[in-house]
Amino acid sequence: MAPVTQRPLEPRSTDARTPEPDPADPALDGVAPLDVPADAGRAWWRTAVVYQVVLRSFADGDGDGVGDVAGLRSRLPHLRDLGVDAVWVNPWYASPMVDAGYDVADYRRLDPRYGSLEDAEALVREAHALGMRVLLDVVPNHTSDQHAWFRAALAGDETARARYLFRPGRGADGAEPPNDWESCFRGPAWTRTTDPATGEPGDWYLHMFAPEQPDLDWSNREVADEMLDVLRFWFDRGVDGFRVDVAHGLVKAPGLPDAAGRDRRTEEHPGWDQDEVHDVWREWRALADSYDPPRVFVAEAWPARRAERLPLYLRPDELHTAFEFEPLHVAFRARPWRDVVDRSLAMAELTGAPCAWVLTNHDVVRQATRYARTQFPEKGTNETERARWPTEVPDLDLGRRRARAAVVLTAALPGVLYVYLGEELGLEEVEDVPAERRSDPIFWRSGGTDPGRDGSRVPLPWSGDAPPFGFSPPTRADGSPAAEPHLPQPAGWAALTAAAQDGDPTSTLSLYRRLLALRREHLAPAGPMRWLPTPSPDVLALAREGTDVQCWVNLGAEPVALPAGARVLVASAQVDGGVLPGDAGAWVQVADR
Repeated sequence: MAPVTQRPLEPRSTDARTPEPDPADPALDGVAPLDVPADAGRAWWRTAVVYQVVLRSFADGDGDGVGDVAGLRSRLPHLRDLGVDAVWVNPWYASPMVDAGYDVADYRRLDPRYGSLEDAEALVREAHALGMRVLLDVVPNHTSDQHAWFRAALAGDETARARYLFRPGRGADGAEPPNDWESCFRGPAWTRTTDPATGEPGDWYLHMFAPEQPDLDWSNREVADEMLDVLRFWFDRGVDGFRVDVAHGLVKAPGLPDAAGRDRRTEEHPGWDQDEVHDVWREWRALADSYDPPRVFVAEAWPARRAERLPLYLRPDELHTAFEFEPLHVAFRARPWRDVVDRSLAMAELTGAPCAWVLTNHDVVRQATRYARTQFPEKGTNETERARWPTEVPDLDLGRRRARAAVVLTAALPGVLYVYLGEELGLEEVEDVPAERRSDPIFWRSGGTDPGRDGSRVPLPWSGDAPPFGFSPPTRADGSPAAEPHLPQPAGWAALTAAAQDGDPTSTLSLYRRLLALRREHLAPAGPMRWLPTPSPDVLALAREGTDVQCWVNLGAEPVALPAGARVLVASAQVDGGVLPGDAGAWVQVADR
């Protein structure tokens, strides 16, 4: 691919943000203004609420213990009533499921455990009929080792080998990996193959994740063309867009040089965030824009120099949005939260792309558990939450109160709101999943020292007093008993089922329904935000231009008074006498602003 011309950025947006961006920001060096389309502010994806579905854990329609498209279709009314605008479905493609479907064997076929292509098309039609759009996950950095291309490559097909990153090893007999890169899932990023002709050890192949996920070589035009065709395949079936896995990956530095000990998360690394990746996103955006209505992308992008590099992914001819990841780890304290919001809005001001807020996803600990342990305001993050499991018992009542307050805050912010499955039920992380039931490669490749992500992917409780809590039907089609859910559900979840919370005005489900309805009415169409003065440094308050609704969140323990005469529209905890308790949030209507 030809090198990318890095066009700079200057503040330009369809809805101005606070704070003003710093003109000395390195991301602005030497660049020309962005040309944001005049009608960009009216696009649905700029203010939507998107619900993330881990398909295998949402709802099981056939009784095999694994969620599927039939289960999702049957629960679409739940999502409609919740008030979401779109559904994002994690990978549903044919896969050996080494990494929960992020190891794709066939991008144009559903995994049989999930259903058929006809089921997928029916889901899109039914979601659209209910007023919801459908986003899928696309995994362009790597395939499964069971993909036809890679199987042919291992069999010696030179054309197929050229689609991946095979290299001879170092050392006299090639016994050492080609470079020093480490896998994101622990251990070396290289696996050695066996020569099919001789049976002797052969070349090595690159896998930035599990060995079963070989990286594609994006300098090969066949790879780029194949992925464009995959996008067309799903766009032509009515899919409204994609979440792009590892959007900062794909292209590797020429020659695959050593990383020389550089941490991929904090330092420039030759395996990530190469300039040429932007050529890919321009081609993808051109394809998305060729549809009527245009399709959209949201990026999972982790460039090390985030403030400087992430805006490059969000230029008007590249990806539409990128997740704001800082809320996934920020401490439940006012100053760190305000800093996160300010940084994110300043970046949105640079790019014209809306913020995409997310409190939990399939890769992190659920927020009810994150907030249930000691917070670290001096660090601003809860970066070691999984490491602290053996040493600190979570206060889940406290964690749930804080999680409810956190969504009151994020739902009020300008941009897009993502809701992870089960957040609306107040589910906690399941920390005691038995080792033999775990499937996350992080757990196994760390030798069990990192519990991995299975605890946030436990099947949802829908109804009843005992597992499977309505996740599966009582019997399969042949009349035999349904299988146990693929991950065990806690017995204590009986009080958290959707059925138990429905109709209870104090439940987390009712809170989410009320919040999202009010957001659609008052805050989604509102303008820029500003911080309001508060009576305590532990309190954050904000207002949005064009509405008399304010958001107040108390991230401390002591109660505080709300504005005089304010009418409470929704609150995460009981508000008596105009006083907001600690670890709580509220939206209030203030007549005189």
